[in-house]
Amino acid sequence: MQRNDVTRDDGTWVGLSLDVRDSRQPGLRVFSAGQRLLVSQRSRPVLLAVVDEHLDGVDFWRTDAYRSVVPPLRADTARALAGSPERWAHRVAQHLVDSPDSPLHEGRWLLSCDSPLLRGRHADSSHAEHWGSMLVDGHPDGYIDWFLHSHSWEVLPLRPMPAADDSRVKAYRKQAREGTLPPVLLWWVSGLDCHLILDGHARLAAAIAESVEPPLLQLHRTVPRDDLAARTHEAVGFYEDELARFAELRAVHGPTVPDGAATAGAQLARLLQELNTGRQPTWAWPLPGGEAEWHRISREVTAGQDWPAV
Repeated sequence: MQRNDVTRDDGTWVGLSLDVRDSRQPGLRVFSAGQRLLVSQRSRPVLLAVVDEHLDGVDFWRTDAYRSVVPPLRADTARALAGSPERWAHRVAQHLVDSPDSPLHEGRWLLSCDSPLLRGRHADSSHAEHWGSMLVDGHPDGYIDWFLHSHSWEVLPLRPMPAADDSRVKAYRKQAREGTLPPVLLWWVSGLDCHLILDGHARLAAAIAESVEPPLLQLHRTVPRDDLAARTHEAVGFYEDELARFAELRAVHGPTVPDGAATAGAQLARLLQELNTGRQPTWAWPLPGGEAEWHRISREVTAGQDWPAV
C-alpha cells in the first residue's frame, strides 16, 4: 500500500491517501441483494438492512458480532500522539492494512480528519447535543432516517454505545478533559448513507459525556487509480480552456477584463483536491444466493423476532 499526505493549498493537512494494491477480499464488506444489504465481517453477519421502498431510509438489525479493526489503545500512546492527526492516521492506516477484519480492498481511499460531521453543529447547541442527535438509536433493530437527516449526517454504532458510567468511558472521559482523546474511526458507507463506527464507541461516548468535540478519522473510497490520470487530464484541459477564454475576452474588451489565471487556477486546485478527497460509492458485492440467502441469514440472526424486513 502506498500512503501520501493530502494537504490544502495553504499546507493544512487534510488526510492520508491510501492506494491499496492488494487484491484480497476485505474482511469487512457490504453485500447486496436488491434493496437488501448485509454487512459481514468475514463469516459473521454484523448488520442486516433493507432500504425503504420510498427511499426515505433504511431498516436495520444489528448483531453483536462486530470486532474492532484497531487493537486496544494504551493511555501512554494517546498522550504521545495527542494533537497530531497525521501520526494517528499513519498508525490507524497500518492497523487497517494488517487487520483481517478491515474494510480495505484494492483501490484508493482517504483517511481524513476533515469530516463534514465536524462542520454541522449549530452555534446554539452543545457538542453533547450535536453528537447525541447524530447517533442512530436502536438495538438490535432501528431505522436510519434519510428524510430527517440528509447529507450523511448520521452515525451508526456497530455495537451498543456504552453508558457514561462505563469503566472504559470513565477512563476516556479523563482523556477528553485533558485533550488527549484518541480519534474515533468512522467508515462512510454509501448504501446506508451514514457513517459506521469502526473503532471508538467508548471514546465517542466519553466525548458526549464531557460535551467536547471528538477527534475523528473518516475512511471512504476516492477516485480509482484507473480514472485518476484521465480525470486529472480533464481538469488541466478545463484550466487551459479557461485561460484561453479569458484571453479572448481581453482581446475584445481590453485590459479591464482580468487575465483569468487566478480564477482558473483556483478552479483547477478545487478539481484536483476533489480527486484526492471526494467520496466514491462503497463497493457492494452480490450476495451469493441473493434474497433467499439474505432471508435465511435474517431468520437465523433475529431468531424469529419480528422486525420490518422479515
